[in-house]
Amino acid sequence: MMRLLSIVGILAFPLFALAQISGNGASDDVDETSWRVRYELGPGDVINFAFYGRPELDRPGIRIAPDGTVSYLQATNVDVNGLTIDEARLAFEKKLANNFRNPRVIITPEEVGSKRYSIMGKVMKRGVFTLDRPLTLVEAVARAGGVEVGLFEHNTIELADMERSFVVRGNQRLEVNFQKLFLEGDMQQNIGIEPNDYIYIASNVTNEYYVFGAVGQPGVQSFTPNATVVTALTRRLGYAPKAWMGRVIVVRGSLTDPQVFEVDVADILQGKTKDFRLEPKDIVYVAERPTAELEELTDLAIRAFITSAAVSLVNTHTPHIINP
Repeated sequence: MMRLLSIVGILAFPLFALAQISGNGASDDVDETSWRVRYELGPGDVINFAFYGRPELDRPGIRIAPDGTVSYLQATNVDVNGLTIDEARLAFEKKLANNFRNPRVIITPEEVGSKRYSIMGKVMKRGVFTLDRPLTLVEAVARAGGVEVGLFEHNTIELADMERSFVVRGNQRLEVNFQKLFLEGDMQQNIGIEPNDYIYIASNVTNEYYVFGAVGQPGVQSFTPNATVVTALTRRLGYAPKAWMGRVIVVRGSLTDPQVFEVDVADILQGKTKDFRLEPKDIVYVAERPTAELEELTDLAIRAFITSAAVSLVNTHTPHIINP
């Protein structure tokens, strides 16, 4: 019987970011919007002010307020949220021009507090981490204490399912192959972390499958021997009114390169074909439109799984802050 060595759980992800998750990938090319190219100030950052030629006016260690404003001398409540260091400097010089002749302000960052990312799932330390320097995915997992391990038959094993792990950035799931990165050493998968990234390390010990789409009660279902598509739909309260019985798909394996099976439940119920046997971690998705492409349905199924995985983890660890 398995004994977990470490379980730590805290909330670390805003739910609204999951509302429109897309299955499209994104490369790690550093573009103009990356914080590694354009660093923008934000609430929680600590900056130092200096006035050229007037050392008595220096003000070190000023923290930007939660509303994104900061004050220096007569320039009060200046909104610097989203500004670069140079843009903030110009804003203060403009404000102080009413009190000083040709003011020259020097702003230097002391502490980064506004850039954060989240990591949840089977890591030793789950939560929100400050992105105080450029980090890669491997470094982010290492900062979280690495992947959780457990004991099985006196052997130490990792509890992570790399095939089902993912990174969400904005409204997109990035095409990162965790298995290639962590098990095969393919460093091309080692993307740079951006502010507000959400990293989820899936569990390798769950004995369940997932039913989404046009069903009475979408969600997670405990796996039982001889589970099939028909029994799965029955346990999730059957079809929704708009369901298309001929377009049920089963997604199996890696999120980046899954096996996809198309099942015609109408034929099964008429005895024309055998019921489809499920395996643990399968994703069953019931379509609403018969004309939808298989690739589109697969994308919808994976998006539903990602949303469910994150929301379930939040509900498990912090139910007291969820709005009923």
